[in-house]
Amino acid sequence: MPRVFLGLGANLGDRLGALQQAVDLLARRGVRTVACSRVWATAPVGGPTDQPEFLNVVVEVDPGELSPVDVLDAANDVEAELGRVRDVRWGPRTIDIDILLWGDLRSDDPRLTIPHPRMHERAFVVLPLLDLDPDPRLPDGRRIVELPAPAGEARPYASPLSVPT
Repeated sequence: MPRVFLGLGANLGDRLGALQQAVDLLARRGVRTVACSRVWATAPVGGPTDQPEFLNVVVEVDPGELSPVDVLDAANDVEAELGRVRDVRWGPRTIDIDILLWGDLRSDDPRLTIPHPRMHERAFVVLPLLDLDPDPRLPDGRRIVELPAPAGEARPYASPLSVPT
């Protein structure tokens, strides 16, 4: 079974609560979290800088029989249920869920790129991922720990989220 990692972030409202709700709602849709990183706090990256600080986690999930597109659809449904509005690229959001890695799978589908194209460039993804896998590799074999240091700062904020049983 491939190791599948999702990145979650929130910077509006009850950020910690939104992250936990997202994990719980994904489980109800067949995307069960098996491990969660610590919660990391980060400044916004890539978009407007005059927005609240983000809380981010990386979760390892068991997608069961779901395909990557099924998981993307589940993630989009959870984002909608939690009030995600897509009006400003990289702008403030109640929740954001991205598929980061799906084992050795590579996808350049217009709807879904795996691995996430900028994941190794962002501290808010790399540091939580390292909580779960100390030596993650991209599908092309490159080790994330051997790539240039990611942009942005991140600091531990809270313990890992509860993993639904």
